[in-house]
Amino acid sequence: MTHDTDAEPATPAAKDARRRFWDTVDVVEQDGGYVVHLDGRPVRLPGKALLWVKSHALAQALAREWAAAGQGAKGGTFTPADLPLTRIAGTMIERIAPDREATVDALLRYADGELLCYRATHPATLCERQAAQWAPWVDWLRERHGITLRTTQGIMPISQSPQAMEGLAAMLRGYDDATLAALGVIVPAMKSIVLGIAVVTGAIDARRAAQVATLDERTQMEIWGRDAQQEAMLALLEREVVEGWTFLDLARKG
Repeated sequence: MTHDTDAEPATPAAKDARRRFWDTVDVVEQDGGYVVHLDGRPVRLPGKALLWVKSHALAQALAREWAAAGQGAKGGTFTPADLPLTRIAGTMIERIAPDREATVDALLRYADGELLCYRATHPATLCERQAAQWAPWVDWLRERHGITLRTTQGIMPISQSPQAMEGLAAMLRGYDDATLAALGVIVPAMKSIVLGIAVVTGAIDARRAAQVATLDERTQMEIWGRDAQQEAMLALLEREVVEGWTFLDLARKG
């Protein structure tokens, strides 16, 4: 009798090391999609759902994560952070698919705090860069998707119009589960639903979007000097955005 292999999807906050218990990793076709097997046993997520995806390209990428975990050998140690695509897939399968509206609502909460809508009043260099690099994406959302967002200077909170929120909600509801899963990583990382939509629609490269989202931090480091901790945080942000896009790109390849 086959015993399923339970596996938790990666969580960025998890730091606990684990020991690899498998030798072989395979992708097995099943029910019109693909399942990752460890030593011939299917991987199951915490909620007991199979790690099953429609895309063969994505399944192969998931398998490569598991094959590389623990330095690629049984007995080696790894952390959940070594399985980023598995984490996103797990979220898609066990959280988004059963309740898409909860994900839509969570993403919409970033609209009122939209990064690109809060402009600096000083220094002049930052103000100029925000006008050059942030304003065009707010304009793009209006011109391309008919959604107008309010902007402000300073940090006093603003609320977006009901029309804008309805437009964003309609867009999000029109996306498939894989796109919502990618946005669930990309939007929180950048604190920008505008840049998130731009990434998943192919309007901007993931790495470029991360650069736009960290304009403030990078400008401050130019003025005040480099900060190793800040640079590490920016690198993590970019990695998360790229991982979200990579997952979606693979999911779309079939």
